[in-house]
Amino acid sequence: MDRQLSEKQRSHAPAHRTPSALSSSPRISSRISESTKDLSHRKAPQTFAQGDRPAHASTILLCRPNSSHVALGPQAHKVFLEKAYNAGICFKMLRDLNSSDPIRLKYIVKKIKSMACKAPNLVLETIYDYFVDNPEISNRHKFRLLHILETIIAASDALEETWERAFTKLALDNMTKSTDLKEAYQDAAGNVLVAICRHSWRAVAQHLEAEVLTGIFPHRSFLYVMGVLTSKQDLLDQEEKACWEEWLTKMASKSTQFLKVDVWSRELMGMLTRPDRTVQEQAPEKAFLFIFYGLVLQAEDDSARVRTHLCALLATSHQWPKQREGIALTVGLAAVRHLDQVWAALEQFGRSSIVKCSLHSFSPKAQTSEDLHWKWASSTLLLAYGQMAVKAKAHILPWVDNILSRMIFFFRYSSWDETLKQSFLTAILMLVGAVSRSGDARNYQFAQIPELSDCLVVLMEQEPKDTLCTPTRQQAIHVICGLCKLRPPLNLEKKSRLLTICLRSVLALPLLDVLEKHTCLYLEPPDVQVHPAAPLRGLGSLFSQTSEALDQMMQTFITQNPTAEELHFLLSHLYVWLASEKAHERQRAVNSCMRLLRFLSNNLYLDPNEDFKRVGQLMGMLGILCQDPDRATQHSSLEGLCHLYQLLLRQREASRVKEPEPKKLVQAGQDGAPLWSSGDQKAEPPAPPEASFSRDQIFQLGSHQVTKEIMKHLTLAELTDLIWTAVEGLGSTSPFRVQAAASMLLTAVQEHGAKLETVANLGQAIHLQLCSVRIPQAKDDALQAITLLARNHTPELVATFLDFSITLDSHTFQLWKALGAEQRGSRLVLATLLAWLQERPLPGGPSHSGLQPPDKAHLRLLAATNTLHSLQLAQEFQKTVREAFPQLLLALLTQVHYVLELQLPWEPPPRRARAAPVSSPLSMSLEALQSLLFTTGHYQDFARMELQDAWDLFTTLDTFPQGVGLLARAMVQSTCRQIKAVAGQLLPSLQSQEERARKVAIIILNEFLYSPALLEVLPERDALMMLAQGIRDPSPAVRVLSLQGLGNILFHPEKGSLLRGQLPLFLKGFFRNSGPVVVQVMGTVADALHRLGAHGAGAHSLPLALNARSFFEDERDAVRAAAMALFGDLVAAMAGREPSSLRAQVHQGLVPLLLHLRDPCPAVASRARFAFYRCAALLRWPQPHTLFCALARERRLSARHFLWSRLMTQSQEAFSIHLSQALSYLHSCSHRMRTWAALFLGYTICYHSRAVAQLVSNADLKLLLCTFENLQREREPGILGFAVSQCHFLRDLARGQ
Repeated sequence: MDRQLSEKQRSHAPAHRTPSALSSSPRISSRISESTKDLSHRKAPQTFAQGDRPAHASTILLCRPNSSHVALGPQAHKVFLEKAYNAGICFKMLRDLNSSDPIRLKYIVKKIKSMACKAPNLVLETIYDYFVDNPEISNRHKFRLLHILETIIAASDALEETWERAFTKLALDNMTKSTDLKEAYQDAAGNVLVAICRHSWRAVAQHLEAEVLTGIFPHRSFLYVMGVLTSKQDLLDQEEKACWEEWLTKMASKSTQFLKVDVWSRELMGMLTRPDRTVQEQAPEKAFLFIFYGLVLQAEDDSARVRTHLCALLATSHQWPKQREGIALTVGLAAVRHLDQVWAALEQFGRSSIVKCSLHSFSPKAQTSEDLHWKWASSTLLLAYGQMAVKAKAHILPWVDNILSRMIFFFRYSSWDETLKQSFLTAILMLVGAVSRSGDARNYQFAQIPELSDCLVVLMEQEPKDTLCTPTRQQAIHVICGLCKLRPPLNLEKKSRLLTICLRSVLALPLLDVLEKHTCLYLEPPDVQVHPAAPLRGLGSLFSQTSEALDQMMQTFITQNPTAEELHFLLSHLYVWLASEKAHERQRAVNSCMRLLRFLSNNLYLDPNEDFKRVGQLMGMLGILCQDPDRATQHSSLEGLCHLYQLLLRQREASRVKEPEPKKLVQAGQDGAPLWSSGDQKAEPPAPPEASFSRDQIFQLGSHQVTKEIMKHLTLAELTDLIWTAVEGLGSTSPFRVQAAASMLLTAVQEHGAKLETVANLGQAIHLQLCSVRIPQAKDDALQAITLLARNHTPELVATFLDFSITLDSHTFQLWKALGAEQRGSRLVLATLLAWLQERPLPGGPSHSGLQPPDKAHLRLLAATNTLHSLQLAQEFQKTVREAFPQLLLALLTQVHYVLELQLPWEPPPRRARAAPVSSPLSMSLEALQSLLFTTGHYQDFARMELQDAWDLFTTLDTFPQGVGLLARAMVQSTCRQIKAVAGQLLPSLQSQEERARKVAIIILNEFLYSPALLEVLPERDALMMLAQGIRDPSPAVRVLSLQGLGNILFHPEKGSLLRGQLPLFLKGFFRNSGPVVVQVMGTVADALHRLGAHGAGAHSLPLALNARSFFEDERDAVRAAAMALFGDLVAAMAGREPSSLRAQVHQGLVPLLLHLRDPCPAVASRARFAFYRCAALLRWPQPHTLFCALARERRLSARHFLWSRLMTQSQEAFSIHLSQALSYLHSCSHRMRTWAALFLGYTICYHSRAVAQLVSNADLKLLLCTFENLQREREPGILGFAVSQCHFLRDLARGQ
C-alpha cells in the first residue's frame, strides 16, 4: 500500500518542475541551521557493528547536467534528468547517513540541509521513498533519517496535505516501535509529529485524542508529543495555543471516566512516579501528565474521588524538585473546581505523621532513602498552596489568610535549606500575584501580612553576605512588592526594616569579580556579571535582575503612597549607602537613587503642590558624588541631579498661585504635566526664580552648573539642609568626599550666604569638622566659606567661636583668621569681641561651699580675652588692632581689674605674671595686654614695664593702680603716638557704669596730664572739669584719684618752684646713717621729679646725678637700688632738655650700671637694668628694641657682648673712663661683678688692644692677669675658654712692656 501511495504521488508531480522553480525560502535555511543538531551528538549511541560501517563515497556535488546533453533533448527531458540527478544525489547522501565517521556524518548532514533549502519537496520525497524502499536499514539509520525529516518539515513554510498524511502515518508507526535505541528512537519519531503540528496541529490532535480515549493508558510517546506541544511556546501562535488548551481541557473532561479504572490509574501513577533522567530535568511526557492529571481531576464531578486521587498523589515521593512542582501543579489545577476538597487533602497530608516527622531537624547521619522521600514534603505543600492561589484566581481571596498561615507554619518549622526557601518564595510569589490580579483584593484585609513580612526578614537575614548564587533575594524583594499592594498596608516600622535589610542584602554584596569567583565551584554557576548587550529582563545577569527588583520595590512603595513623605522615607534609607566608603556600594546606591528619581520624573505620581522633604540633603549627597573617582558613579549622580531638577522645577511651577479663569477647564501643560490647582490658598507665595535652563537642557550641563541651578530653586530650609550635608561631608574619611563637600559648601555660601539662618550652629559644625580635614584645598574652601559668612553674620559667628576659644588650637585660630580675612570683617570681629569683653557678669553671692563655678558668661569673657590675645599676632588683624589700640588698651586693663575682683577659686591669682598658669584668666588678660603693646609698635612702653618688673603690680588689687600708672607714665616718657587716641577714649570710660573702668580711666588721665600731647585733644579746662566730676563719683577710689589729679602741676604752675626749692634739702638726707631713711629720701626726690613733669629739676639735676651716682657702690643693697632708681628717674625727667654736664654724668654712670647687672642683690640688678635703658634712651642709642632684648637676657654671653659693643661704639669719648671704671671693679667683693668686669675688660682688650696697652700700667696688667687666671676655674665653658685666651694675650703684652 505504501508503495502504491508513493507511485501515485510521483505520478501527480508536475512534469514542468525545475530546480529553479522549486520553492526556495530564506526561512528554511535559517530554521534548519537553528534547529538541526549535529547527528553525531544525538541521544542515540554511535556504536556500529563492523559490518554496518560503509566505505567512504566520493564527494557528490549538486550541479546541472552537461549543456551538450541538454541541447540534444527536449525541455521535458531536461527537467527529468535534473530531477533524477538530484534525487540520486539525495538518495546517495541518505544512504551515507549510516556512516560512523563523525566528520563525514557532519558533512553529509550539512549537504542534505543545503539541498533541502533549495528543493524541500525533492528531499522529502526522497526520504519517504528511502524509508519505504529500504525497510531493512538499521534503527540507527532510521533514527538519523527521522531527525533530518523533522528538521526539514519544521523549516518548511508549508507542507502539502499528502505529505502531511504520509509523514503523520510514518511518525505514528515509529513512535511505538521498540528498538535498541529505546526512548530516543520514539522521541525522534514524535518530534516529526511535532514538526507536522507547525503546519496542521488539529490533524495530529485527532490522532492523539483517539489514542488517549481508547480506555487504555496511552503509550509514552504520545504523551511525549503532547508534552512538547504544551511546553514549547514557539510551536503555536497565541490563537492556536488557546485552541490547543481548549482542546486539551475537553479531552481531559472526556477522560474522567478512566479515573474509575484501576489499571489506568495505576499506570498513570506509575508514570508520574517514574524517576527523571536528571535532578533538574523532567521528561516532557511526565510534565504533561501532571497537567493532564490536574485537568482530569478538575473536570471530575465526584469530589470524593478527587480527594482520593490527590491523597494518593501526595503520598508519592517528594525527593526531586520537578516531582514536587508537578504534584503542586496537579493540585492547583484540581482546585479550580474542587477548592474545598483540595484544601482538605492538603490539610490531611500536612497533619500526617509523615509530614510531622519531616518537620523535625534533619540529621544527615541518620539519612535513609525513605527519609529523602519525605524530607521535602513541606516544600511540596508550599508549592501546592501557591498553585491553588494561581489556578483558583478570585475564588482564593477568602482562603488567603488560611493559606498564608499554613505557608508560614511550614516555613518556620521545616528543615531549613535552599529548597525550602525557594519553594516558600515561589509559593508566596504565586499567591501574592494571584491576589494582586484580583480586582476584589482591595475589599479584603489580610491579617497574615505582618507575620509574612517577619518571615521575609528572617529569610533575607540568613542569606550569605558574600555570595549571590540563587535568585532568593530577587524573589523575596518581589514578594515585598506584592505585599505593598495588599491591605492592610505595612506599618512604617516593618517597612523600614524590610527596606533596610533589602538594601543591605543587595548593595553590600562584594564586587562582581568576587561574586564570580565564589560561584566557580558550582556545577552550573549562575551568571552574576552584568551584560549591557542583553536588553531583555530574562537575558540579564542574576545581579542585575536582583538590582532591578530592588528598584522595582522602591518604585512600588512610592506608587502605593505617592507622597513627599514616602520619598523622603525611601531616600533616608539610601543615604547611608550613598555615604559608604566602598566605591561599589556607592555606585549601586546612586544607581538606585537615580532610577527612582527618573521614575518619578517620567511618571507624575507626586503631587507638585506638596513640598519635598529634605531635598537639600539629597542634592548635597548627589552633588558630592558627582566628584566620585568612579566615572559610573559620577554619571549616575549627575543624571540623578538632573531628574531632581525636573521634579523640583515642576513643584516650584505648581506652587505659583494663579487666579483661575472662569468657564475654563483645567488642561494639561505642553509637556503633558497636569496644572495642579492651588486656588484654595489665601496668599500667593513669592514667585520662584525663572529657570535659566529648560528641563532637557539641564542634562547637557556639568555638575557644578547643575548644582548652582538647583540652588536657585531651593527654599531656605532646603538650602540649609544642603549646607549641613556639605558640612557633614567634611568629616568623611574619603578625600574626594571632603573636597567635594568643601567645594559645595563654598558655592552655597557664595550664592546664598546672606539669607542663611542658624549660622551659629553652622559655624560650630564647621569647627568640629575642620580638625579632621587633611586636604589643604578643602580646608581653604571651608575657611573661605567662613569669610563669606562673616560678611553678614559676624556677631553670630563670633559668639559661637567664643564657646571653644578658651584654649585656642590651630584649627580654631584658622577660623578666627578666616573671619577677619577681609578688612571690614576684621573690624566687625574686633568690635564684637570688645563688646563681649564689656559683658562682665557681676560676681555672685556666696554659696554654701564658698565656691562659684564659672558659668557660660564667664567662660565667654575669658574666651574673648584669649582670642584678642591670639588675634594680635594674626596678620589679618594687625592693621585693625593698631586702629583699635585705645579701646583695646582700656578694655584689657579693665578686664585685668575684673579678674582680680573675681578671685575665682579655680584660678588662684599668681604672685608673678610669669609664673601664672597659661590657662588662668589673669595670665590670659596680662598676656593679652603685653601682646597688645608689643605687636602694635609700643615696644618702648613694654620694655619700660618689663625692665622695672611692673607687670607684677597687676597681680593684686592693691598694687593694680600703681601698675596702670606706671604703664601710662611709660607711654608719656616714651612720647607714645597713641596718647591722643587713648585720651579721646577716656571720657566714655569715665562715664561707664563700671567702677573699674572709671578707675582705670582716671589713673591714665592723671599720668597723661604730664604729657604735652594731652592738651592737643583735651584742653586744660576740659581736663579740670573731668577731674572735678570725678570728685563726685560714687567710688571712693575714683574720688581720691581725682583729687590727686587736681593737684597736678599743670593746674598749679607755682608748685614747680616750690618743689625745686626743696631739692637741696633732700640732698642732705642722702647722707643719713639710717639706710631706710636714705631710701625714703631718695624715693621722695624721685616722686618730686615726677611731679615736676616738664618743668624738670633745672640746675639741681647735676648735684642730684652726682650724689645718686656716688651711692652706686654703697654696701647697703636697698640704698644702691634706690640710688640707681633715682638716677634713672632723673635721666628720664631731663630727657630732651638735659644739660651737657648731665650727659657727662650719664656717660660716667653707664659702666657701673652695666656691671651692676650682675649685682648679688636682684633688686639692685633690676634697678641697674632699667636705669641703663633710660640712659641709652637719653643718649639716643639706635635699635632700642634690640637693647631691651639684650638687657632682658643679660645672663647670656652673647647679650653681654652686645651690651659691651654698644657701650664702646656709642661712648668712644669716654673710653679711658670706662676702662678705669672697669679696672676698679676688679677689686669688688662680689665674684659675679669681678667676673663681669673681667669679661668687659677682656672684650676691650680683644678689640682695642693698642689703646689698652697705652692706658694700663704694669700693676693693672698684673691685676688683669691674676683675675683671668682665677676665671680659668669657672665651670661655664664660654668663660673658661675666654679666660685662657686672655691669659695668653696678657702674658705676651706684659713681656712686650
